[in-house]
Amino acid sequence: MDVLKYNQESWDGQVEKGNEWTLPVDELTIAAAREGNWQIVLTPTKPVPRHWFPSDLKGQSILCLASGGGQQAPVLAAAGAKVVVFDASAKQLQQDDFVAKREGLEIVTELGDMRDLSRFDDASFDLIFHPCSNVFIESVLPVWQESARVLRPGGVLLSGLTNPIEYIFDLKAWNEGRLEVRHSIPYSDVKDLAQEELQELVLDQGEPVCFGHSLQDLIQGQIDAGFVIAGFYEDKWSENPLSAFIDSYFATKAINGTKNKVGSEQKVEP
Repeated sequence: MDVLKYNQESWDGQVEKGNEWTLPVDELTIAAAREGNWQIVLTPTKPVPRHWFPSDLKGQSILCLASGGGQQAPVLAAAGAKVVVFDASAKQLQQDDFVAKREGLEIVTELGDMRDLSRFDDASFDLIFHPCSNVFIESVLPVWQESARVLRPGGVLLSGLTNPIEYIFDLKAWNEGRLEVRHSIPYSDVKDLAQEELQELVLDQGEPVCFGHSLQDLIQGQIDAGFVIAGFYEDKWSENPLSAFIDSYFATKAINGTKNKVGSEQKVEP
């Protein structure tokens, strides 16, 4: 199964369905951002602390990584940043283009795989904004390596992450609001579901294929890539049956400690 191609098409379909993570921000949100009043999310509900961002975004070069949908990038652009949105879904990027045209914002949209940022030079960005989208790729380690390379030394990586505890439960029971432990971590829809389950629970509904990454890959993976974790918070989502028991989303602020560009012997291939 070509997971990248399937998930591209799945998210294009999510735009057509009006998934909440594909709906562009409105004019009032952009007007407020131009006045310095704005907030955006890395995780389902909790706004990112403003002190995680530079005090003034004017002139800051920001990469919104796997962050299409016309939600975060237009707000950051309206606040004064120079923004590039990189996403695997063409229709998600169209949402950012739509807001940019409507509001007269300068936003560059780039179609591609979040694990491969080779089109960008070393030390190209001051900040990377990366919401809970790495559940759609099998290995998250290349994301951290590539982020370290394209960030300037001292640059900031803001990441939304899904606690892998979500993926230990049986998917059909989960969809019915029941928690039945079944799987181990790391988890893959493709490898851990029987073919008929994958077809019924994911493919027939056009849902994206998901992966549950280990906490070691999510956190130590950033550290191994040269980052220092400088901020952390947890969040929950009411639609999630785990929300009554634990916050199963979290966000990290990481500072790029890499002084030299990532060498080929260090790079983790997608």
